[in-house]
Amino acid sequence: MHSIVEGRAECGLGINIEDVGVSVSTETQRDVGASIARLFVYPVKSCAGIEVQEAILTETGLDLDRAWMVVDEAGEFVSQREQPRLALVTPQFKRRELVLRAPGMLALHLALDGVEQPTQVRVWDDEVAAFDMGELAAQWFTDFLSLSDQGLPTARAPKFRLVRFDPEHKRLSSMKWTGGVEALNQFSDGFPLTVLGQASLDEFNTRLQAAGHAAVGVERFRPNIVLAGLQAHDEDRLGEMHVSTDSGPVVLKPVKPCPRCPIPNIDPATAQSSPAVGDTLQGYRQDARLNGAVTFGMNAIVLAGADTVLRVGQTLGADYAFD
Repeated sequence: MHSIVEGRAECGLGINIEDVGVSVSTETQRDVGASIARLFVYPVKSCAGIEVQEAILTETGLDLDRAWMVVDEAGEFVSQREQPRLALVTPQFKRRELVLRAPGMLALHLALDGVEQPTQVRVWDDEVAAFDMGELAAQWFTDFLSLSDQGLPTARAPKFRLVRFDPEHKRLSSMKWTGGVEALNQFSDGFPLTVLGQASLDEFNTRLQAAGHAAVGVERFRPNIVLAGLQAHDEDRLGEMHVSTDSGPVVLKPVKPCPRCPIPNIDPATAQSSPAVGDTLQGYRQDARLNGAVTFGMNAIVLAGADTVLRVGQTLGADYAFD
């Protein structure tokens, strides 16, 4: 396990959250009690994550989460949807570097505070200010993503580049879902955090195994925060979540069910895709709130407690919020 807290302040990436008029309380008399069971940071969008024991919470989510992103020659973001082999790129924070490793490749070392040319990129419908990470990083991703599953170069391989989010840029989450709160995020699909209950994964695996398939790990669903102590899918029904920390309370708010694309079908260990995960979700997780889309877990925003350290084992309380 890792921590990304030490030395983070030197990167100049934290932004103090504005006062949004939230009532912060550590009151324990709430409908539901839970605890943080696991924490994950995904430094490069759609690449493997890092499980950590603690992480600084910023208003854009966990520190350095989705701070980097792979783009194509047109500046459009690239994910496992188009390039499943991104799942095999494993990051590590080492001193003042982000180190990326992948099968058949020498490690790529990136300074945490290093960038090159300003650029503009697109993630979904958003034009985003970013910094290009240079020719070495571009060639590294181009070389790796041009390899076939057998490790051989493919013909007419496209070119890719790596970019870093510009922390001066304000990319807002959909205010339709945030209730008017200006919730910022970096290169995430749309919200600062993804929260999932361990019981939800357990129920899913029970269904998966009943259909004759092997259980899968939580990594398939790429959550930032995994909660213990909830009933299955309780995270779908919670209002503000008040987390007790050493330096004061944190308030997170689940705002939108997390719609699921084919990425959970991709085995993070092999980058091979099979339909069992998606088919199983389709059988019981169609969500009327998203017009029947399949959802699993909740997107959440930060209402209070930016620059606070979240740790595995911290407790939280929340009330049900039924529509």
